[in-house]
Amino acid sequence: MEALVVPDDKAMVNPSLPGGAPKVGLILGGGGARAAYQVGVLKAIAKMLPPRSANPFRIICGTSAGAINAAGLASNAAQFQRAVALLMRSWSSLHAHHVYRTDLRSVLRSGVRCLAGLLAGGFQKSRAASLLDGAPLGELLERTIDFTGIGHSIESGHLDALCITASSYTSGESISFFQGNELLQPWKRARRVGRRTTIGVPHVLASCALPFCFPAARIDDEHFGDGSMHQLAPISAALHLGAERVLVIGVGQSASHMRDAPDASAWPSLAHIAGHVLDAIFIDTLDVDIERLQRINQTINFISAEARAQDRMGLRIVDTLVLRPSERLDRIAGSCAQALPRTIRFLMRGFGAMKPNGARVLSYLLFERAYCRQLLRLGFADGMAQRASILRFLGHGAAAAEIVRIGARNEVASYASDEDMQPTAQR
Repeated sequence: MEALVVPDDKAMVNPSLPGGAPKVGLILGGGGARAAYQVGVLKAIAKMLPPRSANPFRIICGTSAGAINAAGLASNAAQFQRAVALLMRSWSSLHAHHVYRTDLRSVLRSGVRCLAGLLAGGFQKSRAASLLDGAPLGELLERTIDFTGIGHSIESGHLDALCITASSYTSGESISFFQGNELLQPWKRARRVGRRTTIGVPHVLASCALPFCFPAARIDDEHFGDGSMHQLAPISAALHLGAERVLVIGVGQSASHMRDAPDASAWPSLAHIAGHVLDAIFIDTLDVDIERLQRINQTINFISAEARAQDRMGLRIVDTLVLRPSERLDRIAGSCAQALPRTIRFLMRGFGAMKPNGARVLSYLLFERAYCRQLLRLGFADGMAQRASILRFLGHGAAAAEIVRIGARNEVASYASDEDMQPTAQR
C-alpha cells in the first residue's frame, strides 16, 4: 500500500468539525449480512457527536455490503445522525426476501439455471446464472438511498469523496469508482484502478455481486463482481482520495483461534469450506493491509522529521483505528438460523450450513432482522466501549473526556428498547 496521498486539497472544511481536525477516511469492508455490525458502530458514533452533526468522515469507502452503508452515509452527509438512523431502520427491519428472492419457484428456477450453466460450460451464450436472484436488492437500494444526495453532499463541502469498489471480470482489476470534488484525480496501480464517475445503484450492485450467489453486474461494457475480490489493498483508495487517517470498521476477528471449528475432528462440509473462503475474501485481506500499513508507519517513524520534510514522495505516518466485533458472529448466526425462510433453510441444510461447523457461511447470508438486530446491538456496545478513542481519533479530544466522565452504561442499556430499534428519520 502507498503511504502517500493526493497533494494539498482545497476542498471546503466541514463546519461541524473542530478547527484543524484531521481529514478522516472511513473504511466499510464487505461481509454480507455482517455489515449490520458496521451500522451499530456508526450508531454509537452518532450518539457521541453533538446533535445535528454533519458527517465526520471526509472520505467514505465501501465494498460489497459495506458499499450500501457507505452510499447511505454519503447521501445524507449534512445530517450524520439522520443518515445513520435511516440505515438503522433498513437493517433492523430487514428480511432475506428484501435482498434475494426466497419463494420456492424463484429458488428452483435459479437452481436449474445455475445447473444448466454448469452443464453448458463455454457454450452458454445467455447471461451467467447464480444460485440466488438478487433483483430485490436493487429495488431496496432504489427505495432507501437517494443517490442524488451524494453530489449535494460534495457540493456543500460535507464530503470530499465516496468510493465504491468492484472487481472487473473483464480486466481482472479492482476498480474503485469514486465521486468527489474536482481536485481528486484517478489513479492506476498494479491491478488497482481509481475511476471517477457518478455513483448509482449499478455500482453498489456490482460491488455486492458475490460470485455464484449473485449475478454479475454490468456497467458500460464491463462485467463486475464483488469488490472484495482482487482488493489487495482495501485502505489504499482512501489514501489516494486524501485521507490523513482512517477508521476501519471490520466485521470479523483477526485472531486465528477465533475461527476454530466447534468440532475439529468433523470432515469439513461445503458450508465449512465456503466459510473459510468468505473469510479469506472479506476479512483476511483487510487484516493483511492493516498490518502492512502499520509496518510502513513503523519504518517511516525511523526517518527524522527533517528528512521526511525533504522527501518528494511525501511519505508520512497514517494513523488508523480499527474496530472489530467483540463476539463471534458465526455463533450469533447459528442461534438465529431458524429465522431464514423455509426454502433457504432447506438449501442451507443440504449445504451443511445448519451445522455448527457451517455457521460461518450463515453469518454472511443471514439477512434477517433477528440476526441483524443482534449485530446492531453488538456494534453499538463495542462502539460505545471505545468512545474515548473514537472521539480523540475524530479530533474531539475535549468531548471525549466529557463522555468518559459521564459514562455510557445507560446509553447501551436503553439501546435494547424496541423504540431504539425502530429509529425515526430525524433525531
